[in-house]
Amino acid sequence: MAETIKNRFHHAGFTLFEILIAIFIFSIIVTTVFGSYRVVFSTTDRIHSDMTSYEMIGGAIERMTADITSACITLPPGYQPPKGDDPPDPYRIVGDQDALGSDGFARLRFASFAHMPMGKDRTPGIAQIVYYVQHIENDRYVLKRADHLSPYPDTENTGNDPILVENLKSIKFLYYDHEGTEHDTWDSESRQFKYATPAAVKIQGEIGDDSVSFFFETMVSFPVVREPRD
Repeated sequence: MAETIKNRFHHAGFTLFEILIAIFIFSIIVTTVFGSYRVVFSTTDRIHSDMTSYEMIGGAIERMTADITSACITLPPGYQPPKGDDPPDPYRIVGDQDALGSDGFARLRFASFAHMPMGKDRTPGIAQIVYYVQHIENDRYVLKRADHLSPYPDTENTGNDPILVENLKSIKFLYYDHEGTEHDTWDSESRQFKYATPAAVKIQGEIGDDSVSFFFETMVSFPVVREPRD
């Protein structure tokens, strides 16, 4: 009888091998569960980052659309092509390339009624708007918006201007004349463009990091067009 009870207690316990198997199975379950949590949190962070990028792009497009549709353009007879040492039109439209980065970045300058007063200064007026790219660090670039009332500064960008777009990879402005022909650059004070202003501008850009990119594109028409002069 005593021997039977002893054997029963002996068989009711776990061997060392069974305990090791149980620990192994438990470790697999824990690793799987925490791995799933990491995937969930990583996915949530990516979704949040993507939403932030889309919101930033939307805000930038909205701001640039408001600026361009409120552009100030001098029309004849008030406008006359420059002669000799005449000063250029303060409301000229200039689109060129900034020698920044390996491929360069597009830059756009024009005048607009969409001035955004900063700080305590609420003076209205026609502002010189410049979209330009600035290098931050480690091959990171940002798109900035300069906004200055007359007298306009000699330097088109100050570096202290507000940021429109972060993590910029590329930015391009394409200009369309009154006949719909596309141009990579523009200068409304140039004989090449017959002192005309573009009818519209297409804005193309890319933002992101090494793992993901977001592309944006929009077309904005200027409020009026100064036609070519012979």
